[in-house]
Amino acid sequence: MPFLYLVLNIAWLGFGGFVSALGWLVAGIIMAITVVGLPWARAAFNIATYTLFPFGTKAVPRADLTQRSDIGTGWMGTVGNVIWFVFAGWWLALLHVAFAVAFFVTIIGIPFGWAHLKLARLALWPIGQSIVGIDAFRMMQDRSAR
Repeated sequence: MPFLYLVLNIAWLGFGGFVSALGWLVAGIIMAITVVGLPWARAAFNIATYTLFPFGTKAVPRADLTQRSDIGTGWMGTVGNVIWFVFAGWWLALLHVAFAVAFFVTIIGIPFGWAHLKLARLALWPIGQSIVGIDAFRMMQDRSAR
């Protein structure tokens, strides 16, 4: 991980990233405990991981990453994402957008605002997504360009 990403991730944790990740982790645990929420628990845990270290990582479709389809990347994943969007995704994304706007007001908070916008996008449609490092993402793009 480049030094700049390390510094930004450490600052991010101090400016609310740790609390946000903890919130996503608790939500994932609650979803995992309930039988009904189990399909969405993995998505919450992925978002918690992404929330801990948003700099130097990227959310990508799992089908693009693995080059194969699975239960979360097919039609069942789409149904799960629609249910997620209706019951939780839109207001969680709105919360991240509100935090982004608050960070954008300050010059030093602009990178954190961008991180919240990345999280808002993932909060809308999380099932079937994987979190990868920027280097792995670039290798994935190079592989698909061939």
